Amino acid sequence: MKPTMEILEQIKQNSKSNENEVFTRLYRYMLRSDLYYIAYKNLYANSGAATKGVDNDTADGFGEDKINKIIESLSDESYLPKPARRTYIAKANGKQRPLGIPTFTDKLVQEVLRMILESVYEPTFLDCSHGFRPKRSCHTALQSIKKNFTGSRWFIEGDIKGCFDNIEHNTLISLINNKIKDARLIKLLWKFLKAGYMENWKYHSTYSGTPQGGIVSPLLSNIYLHELDKFAIKLSDELNKPPSRRLTREYEYISTKIKRLKKKIGKTTNEVAKQALLAELKELRSKMLKTPCKQQDDKKLKYVRYADDFIVAVNGNKEDCIAIKSKLSNFIANVLKMELSEEKTLITHSNDYARFLGYDICVRRNSQVKAHSNHTQRTLNNKVELIAPLEDKIMKFLFSKNAISQNKNGTIEPIERTKLANCTPLEIVSTYNAELRGICNYYSLASNFSSLNYFSYLMEYSCLKTLARKHKCSIGKIKARYKDGKGKWGIPYDTKKGEKRCYFATFSDCKESKTSGDIIINAESIYKLSRTTFESRLAAKECELCGTTEAEAYEMHHTNKVKNLKGKKHWEIVMIAKKRKTLCVCVDCHIEIHKNDKKQKAIK
Repeated sequence: MKPTMEILEQIKQNSKSNENEVFTRLYRYMLRSDLYYIAYKNLYANSGAATKGVDNDTADGFGEDKINKIIESLSDESYLPKPARRTYIAKANGKQRPLGIPTFTDKLVQEVLRMILESVYEPTFLDCSHGFRPKRSCHTALQSIKKNFTGSRWFIEGDIKGCFDNIEHNTLISLINNKIKDARLIKLLWKFLKAGYMENWKYHSTYSGTPQGGIVSPLLSNIYLHELDKFAIKLSDELNKPPSRRLTREYEYISTKIKRLKKKIGKTTNEVAKQALLAELKELRSKMLKTPCKQQDDKKLKYVRYADDFIVAVNGNKEDCIAIKSKLSNFIANVLKMELSEEKTLITHSNDYARFLGYDICVRRNSQVKAHSNHTQRTLNNKVELIAPLEDKIMKFLFSKNAISQNKNGTIEPIERTKLANCTPLEIVSTYNAELRGICNYYSLASNFSSLNYFSYLMEYSCLKTLARKHKCSIGKIKARYKDGKGKWGIPYDTKKGEKRCYFATFSDCKESKTSGDIIINAESIYKLSRTTFESRLAAKECELCGTTEAEAYEMHHTNKVKNLKGKKHWEIVMIAKKRKTLCVCVDCHIEIHKNDKKQKAIK
């Protein structure tokens, strides 16, 4: 039987070559076991794999029996998703964002469903969409803005109010029905949309929206908002108007005069006359660099979306922007049955800063001239500038509840983080490195990236003060203790290949980061000729704990983090030795593992 991932790759190619193709009989791929091993591989390493939904179902206990039960219930259409457990996470503005946590079985089914739907829809999505897509990220959206928004005069910052919570179910299913004619798959989607959620152990029905936290929710939102992308491209086609002429009359006049003068200089043999002509050429060139080049009576619209946030760049006047905003608002209200947030949807002149994905965006109006090998040029004029908002973002982080610095008599000084003082030196430095690299990597596209040097200094000395607090000594002694003899300091640690050092991160290494896109493996080429490690380990029918090959069934035992294991029990020693979060065990060993866990909890 041909591997399902290879079939999905063929579906993807068909969808790419024919955007109007309608797909049928996709539900049968939900009944193929090989997809569930891949789905488990995609999910088990996530920190949420051990997080419980409304029951005790987690990544622990995965095996052939579990897959067979899921496939059997999907085959006879008795499968019924359980309600998601509702929890809340804090937003930057102090409000709470609702998060739905499905059971692990529902996550597995949703992941398989996501892979099938993605093979159909991913080729149809437009280049202006960047959220929750393979090989795309916030950085690809920002790079697109930097490339395509050159010379824009106005920005429209768009935000859809409560997008995920207000997706209208009938409209969504109607859109999917245009591309997929499979009653059983549509029925399964309805079940997930209407599964509801539990909050404080009280059941609530869902009448609209896709739960944030669901595996398939981001893809469903992209299918829904793809209609907005198409409408924005339609607006662009309606507005776009070429300039009446390529260059301004003044610029063209000076350019022609310079060409004639250069020919005249080439024919002149008298040195005195030649010098006079060169002086005149220099004066004309100087005047040319101060004269507007492009006619700028054209009209143009560019659009970029990331999830429910979008930004529109307009070459035109403010009246055009008001009309475009009104059309977008009407489309979102009448077709998508959602609301454009008035307070967050702003019309901003490109001289001022528009906020998008945590960056401040503007268009430079700069006539600064840069010298090249044989000519001078205005390289910065009308170019898009991406700025890291130091006051709003970086300073807010420095003075947050995990304070790294304090304001002392108007001066910012680094302080120790007492909560980290009980950690090992390696953990302390690793924590600071992760935070520093995270922020510097994200703002690596900013033109004011060098300003993060001061942020890096505050982070390093906060780290040194935390280490000094731990060892109850001065910063100088900490540097002396961990110096490497080459002018740097780092925490030594042992590996199989000998001693290594964990140095404090260098912020400049993050400039122009190469990891701007999401890392996506080519699953089709990996899986089409071989089985996954989980499938192979389960198919071997050998317990990795007791070694038996005669058990009735085998399951995957899953733990959240290997570093949390104490190494006191036999199964913990085995997992630590293998450096794995999973063990393929027989049913008896799995019961024994959890029986001991329950005893330990009872003693506590």
